Parts: sequence; structure tokens; C-alpha cells
Amino acid sequence: MLSELKESPATAKAKAKFILATDGINFEAEDLNTGETLACAYPEFPDHFGFFLSLAGIKTVKQIRNNAIDIKATSRLNRLYVELLTDNEDWSVDERRHDMNHFMARLIFCFFAEDTDIFNGKNSFTSIIQKMSDSRSNNTQDVIVELFRAMDTPLKERKKAKLPRWADQLPYVNGGLFAG
Repeated sequence: MLSELKESPATAKAKAKFILATDGINFEAEDLNTGETLACAYPEFPDHFGFFLSLAGIKTVKQIRNNAIDIKATSRLNRLYVELLTDNEDWSVDERRHDMNHFMARLIFCFFAEDTDIFNGKNSFTSIIQKMSDSRSNNTQDVIVELFRAMDTPLKERKKAKLPRWADQLPYVNGGLFAG
């Protein structure tokens, strides 16, 4: 079936990036840009989420994509991504896709920084969010905004920026990831 789909004029006309086929028991896919293929049992399809990351504009390395720990982390990030889009429908439009991807890149950096102790342990990103967000999480956006603002503010400019004390605990991250 993949061969038929690959040769189909409709596939070329639609400028398809991937072709997929399933009989409900088996699942097969091919990335038409790289020629890489995927074949698995249909119920295992979610375990191969990384194969399709390029559709979201995320480039991966095959070795990372096939690592069980990375697959689990990617699956969790996907659930977060989907949940954020559900709660923020305006981010799902093409004009806002860059904003959503930029936000996710910031979160991924923060999670990595926590795991590698760049944020110096106890004052980590997620623990600050947990402590400073109210019980219904109504102010979580404001907390995250202040944390991102802190990471975009050089240490010598912090006093002038009037950052909350709890946000001031995070380091400055150069490179513009947290700008804007």
C-alpha cells in the first residue's frame, strides 16, 4: 500500500511529507523527504511518536528518537503540547505556530536545565511554579512570565527590573531564548 501511495499523483499534488497505511493490525509509514520508514503493530504506533516530529518542525537525531527514555519524555511533551493547544486554540493557527514552538523550546530548555542542575537544585523552575502558583493555577501564566523575564535579565540589571524575589533565583540565560 505504501508503494501505491508513494506513486499516486494525489500524493505529489498534495506535496505530502509522509504516507501512512494501516489495516488496523499493522501500521506503516514513510517519510518522503528522507525515505526513512516505520513499521510496527498498530497498538505500538504511539511509541514511535518521534518519527513524526518533523511535521511539527522539530528536527531529531535517529539515535535520540529511538532511545526509550527520550521516547517517554517526548510523549510527555507531546501531551503537554496538545493540552496547551486545547486550552489556547489561538496558538494552533499558522500565524501563531512560531509562538507555540518558541514557548515549547523555552520549556524544554528549563526541563533540561533542571535535570542537569543548571538551576542549582532546590530553586528549580518547576518547584518555583508549584510554590508560587495559586491552588487553582489561575496565576501560573504570570509566574512563568516572571521566570522567563528573569532568565532574560542580566544579573547587573535585575534590581532595576524589579523582579519578584522568587524569580530572581534563576540564572540569566544569554542568547535571547527568553527575550520577548
